Amino acid sequence: MNFNELSGLKQWAAVLAGGALVTVALYFTLFKAQSDKNEAAQHALQDKVRENNELESYRPKLKDMERQLANLKQQLEIERRIIPDEKAVDSFIETMDAEAQKAGVELRRYTAKPVSTKDYYSELPFDMELDGPYYSMLNFFDRVGKLERIVNISGLMVSNTKNPSDAKAKHTYQYAPNESVVATFTATTFFSHDLEPAVASTGAKPAMAGAGK
Repeated sequence: MNFNELSGLKQWAAVLAGGALVTVALYFTLFKAQSDKNEAAQHALQDKVRENNELESYRPKLKDMERQLANLKQQLEIERRIIPDEKAVDSFIETMDAEAQKAGVELRRYTAKPVSTKDYYSELPFDMELDGPYYSMLNFFDRVGKLERIVNISGLMVSNTKNPSDAKAKHTYQYAPNESVVATFTATTFFSHDLEPAVASTGAKPAMAGAGK
């Protein structure tokens, strides 16, 4: 029996049954797959919304965190000036010499001593010798004490220019008439990184032209 031989009611029943079968087939092939994708996307969206809500709670703290980070960077720069992270011997000697010139004394000699390495920093001492007027010498040590970089002065010995050996000066120079004292001392600077042992070196500065020394 073919479709045309069926009665009208049976034909409609057959059409409806075929439509139902097609609908079920489409559901399990296309609609179900799309529904699963939509459900997965909805879960992903919910997770992202939850994550955003958690991050949103940190927004009021963001400016405070940025401010704290800026303060830490500023403190780090200050600490690097106070205790450098490199063994910048040349810059240290130049700084000491510049302060001596500003104070009106002559930094005659410096000798690097071995580095002393600690847990978090290293000490680099220099034996130094200077001469000049008494109050100029005091001015020099005052200026050194006000440097950003930490410099410790120890073992200070002072004598008059007539008896420089009393201060254990290594050499005698032609001192100017206004000079009254000779001083020897140890200047110790610090570094924040471990350093290799320093090679002892001695630098002696000739008398400045026109200084009368």
